[in-house]
Amino acid sequence: MLKKDKPIIKNKEVRLISNDGEQLGVVPIGEAFKKSENAGLDLVLVAEKAKPPVCKIMDFGKLVYEQKQKKKNQKKTQSVQKTKEIKFHVNTDDHDYNIKIDHAIKFLEKGYKVKISLFFRGREAAHKEIGFDLINKTVEKLSEYGKADKAPALSGRIISVLLNPL
Repeated sequence: MLKKDKPIIKNKEVRLISNDGEQLGVVPIGEAFKKSENAGLDLVLVAEKAKPPVCKIMDFGKLVYEQKQKKKNQKKTQSVQKTKEIKFHVNTDDHDYNIKIDHAIKFLEKGYKVKISLFFRGREAAHKEIGFDLINKTVEKLSEYGKADKAPALSGRIISVLLNPL
């Protein structure tokens, strides 16, 4: 970007575009500055890498404002996928297990991704097959509400799986 008081263009000639989009052709840089001054607008460098560089006569403040608005609108339309986590232990009681399953169902119905984690404490880690059975049972119970990305994976003392809502 270029303002008339800060000439950064090192080329002697530029391809000039007027404020209404009309191409004025390749002109010397001095003439481009004069035309922008006569129009009461700024000379803005649009395409620096082009041969010769492309400049446009326009209001620099308006350009900055439009870019901010465009960025703001992109943020509005962008959707962030939230993940909820349900934590289990190998010896989780049936009642607690059912409550956690109900919570997972509510999260999946609302459109959240649900991460199901099973933590091993102490010597529980020696019985990993019990943990995998519990996780697989949980994924099976939630199969009508969500689908697992991958098979349950063990990392350290945690078995986890991520469910996407259907």
